[in-house]
Amino acid sequence: MKDIEILKEINLNSKVGMEGIDYCMDKAESTTLKSTLRKQKKEYENIYDRTGNLLLSVGEDEQEVPPVQKAMSWIGVQMNTMTDKSDSKVAEILIQGNNMGVVKGTKLLHDGDELDSTVRSILSDFISLQQQNIDSLKKYL
Repeated sequence: MKDIEILKEINLNSKVGMEGIDYCMDKAESTTLKSTLRKQKKEYENIYDRTGNLLLSVGEDEQEVPPVQKAMSWIGVQMNTMTDKSDSKVAEILIQGNNMGVVKGTKLLHDGDELDSTVRSILSDFISLQQQNIDSLKKYL
């Protein structure tokens, strides 16, 4: 059962990542940052599809971001970019989100001693993706 819970968590958090990028895309000023964000979103979509397919194969649904969480994320982006819409600010917001994902994913990995190898691999990929996202966003700070 732990495997299903982890898959759901990764699936949900990859959806949160995609939506966060969508909220920030309009705020990005440079075409290079927008290009970086599009690439990151594709990687999140890949993880979302991988976890979603596994969930569906065992009769579970893909995860959707709860409306309140979705609204809070959108409001957070709007508030944080109200006076500063620079690429630096957009990168900062996204780095903070990715940092939360790295921490959460690493905790799940450390608590998941008996995870299925496929689930462990996807979780590791998800953590690596977020770390790569952080690294690629640092140049915009």
